[in-house]
Amino acid sequence: AGHRVIASVTAWLEKRLRLKVNTAKSAVARPWTRTFLGYSVTANRKAKLRVSPESVKRFRKNLKQHLRRGRGRNLKRFIEEELNPVLRGWVNYFRASETRGIFDELDQWIRRRLRNILWRQWKRPRTRRKKLMRRGLSEETASTSAYNGRGAWWNSGASHMNRALKKKDFDFLGLVNLQERMHFLEKTSF
Repeated sequence: AGHRVIASVTAWLEKRLRLKVNTAKSAVARPWTRTFLGYSVTANRKAKLRVSPESVKRFRKNLKQHLRRGRGRNLKRFIEEELNPVLRGWVNYFRASETRGIFDELDQWIRRRLRNILWRQWKRPRTRRKKLMRRGLSEETASTSAYNGRGAWWNSGASHMNRALKKKDFDFLGLVNLQERMHFLEKTSF
């Protein structure tokens, strides 16, 4: 039935209104499998508007490019000048989303990427040990963590980096928190 309807609507649009229908974007499918302007809907009984998985994937890819440029720079300046405008723009665009889980997931991923940048900037194990101790880790824990021989991505998600660089440290640097920004936009929306 859906294919009959789309065929008749397409014929009417092309013949009567003389509009060209983009067949690549038009399809008969379940609503939760389709995207429209970056949004999708959930497959629940009461559908909710959500950010489409393709939009999240594209956003992560875009952020990776920005985060690569921040490797050798001052982290605070990089966050304020390059990262925050991108984060604010993205969250403002998707402010109509009714599901919030993806924003928290992206917040965690962004903080891990920033920890990765710091781990790489510290370079040597003795520098890493010193920086971890300065951030409140015991000498034994800092030594074990700094000399563990694991890669930067593993260490950026490890418990020692989470204890040394907490969420409040990134808030102090001025990093936009997507979840908190959504709550703020929710309160101020008219």
